[in-house]
Amino acid sequence: MADQQYTPRLRAHYKDKVRAALKEEFGYRNDMQIPRLDKIVLNMGVGEAVSDTKKVRAAEADLTQIAGQKPVVTKAKTSIAGFKVREDMPIGVKVTLRRDRMYEFLDRLITVAMPRVRDFRGVNPKSFDGRGNYAMGLKEHIVFPEINFDKIEQVWGMDIVICTTAKTDAEAKALLKHFNMPFTA
Repeated sequence: MADQQYTPRLRAHYKDKVRAALKEEFGYRNDMQIPRLDKIVLNMGVGEAVSDTKKVRAAEADLTQIAGQKPVVTKAKTSIAGFKVREDMPIGVKVTLRRDRMYEFLDRLITVAMPRVRDFRGVNPKSFDGRGNYAMGLKEHIVFPEINFDKIEQVWGMDIVICTTAKTDAEAKALLKHFNMPFTA
């Protein structure tokens, strides 16, 4: 029996249905023109790290569980006396997801995490940057099922940036709509 390679559900959905639908919708002549997901960047800013550096380690552990790979600790570029921040002080964590991990995360975000958000009515359809990238934020990182609610010391928000190869916001929005991204009307 040959080894069968595991393919994430959304990646298979993209290959089977989304590419053909986008090609027909926008009239692309070449398959390389069809927009695709490039990467997803997750970022947690830990403002409380100024007084307690252990909070950055806790955020790092939580983001590792959510993303499935080890994040990078971000450090302050300059000192800001008003915020008690010194240069090179750890103030957050970020991770970049690509390929299969990116599709797995997007699948969990859309099907599991977003429905668990309190009073969720959909995501803002105007949060595109003009170049086909979508940015959104979550107020609580505990909506992900990987996070054990009982072992959490503090709830952090997180930024999620979905980068696509689309040239315009309309193409990127169509791509994300085919992945069932719950945009508000």
